[in-house]
Amino acid sequence: MKKALWMLPMAAAGAAAVRRARPGGRAGDRAGDRWLTVTVNRPVTDVGPDGELPAPLRRLADRVEVRVRPAPGDRGTELAARLKEPPSAPSSSLPARLAGQDPRQEVRAALRDAKAVLEAGEVLRPDTPPTTRPTPGGKLIGLLGRRSGGEGVL
Repeated sequence: MKKALWMLPMAAAGAAAVRRARPGGRAGDRAGDRWLTVTVNRPVTDVGPDGELPAPLRRLADRVEVRVRPAPGDRGTELAARLKEPPSAPSSSLPARLAGQDPRQEVRAALRDAKAVLEAGEVLRPDTPPTTRPTPGGKLIGLLGRRSGGEGVL
């Protein structure tokens, strides 16, 4: 019975992966053309003083477009970025994302790091290892943690 309970999360994860891998969406809408956005709890003047990008985004300045604007409802600042050249279909496919070869993963990580630097002053990382025993649940959590760390989403 316990083994059957572990199959439910695995089946749900597989179904989510298949659903994300299917081509869909609006005609002409390509994932590489979308802006990736984070909301930073700082005023606009603190996010981009003198037109200077935060350090994590500065490394990608020649490959990305960056947009800084006030967040809706006066809730900080929206920091958005997208690749200047949309990635090819093979480089943004599900296998490429799982292998960590999607160029958008670097943009997501830079946005996440920029948000952390602006709000906390440093990039905070969780302590490792999260568990000392290699249980099936621990392995699943480890897989999800590695997956979300590379791209920022599960």
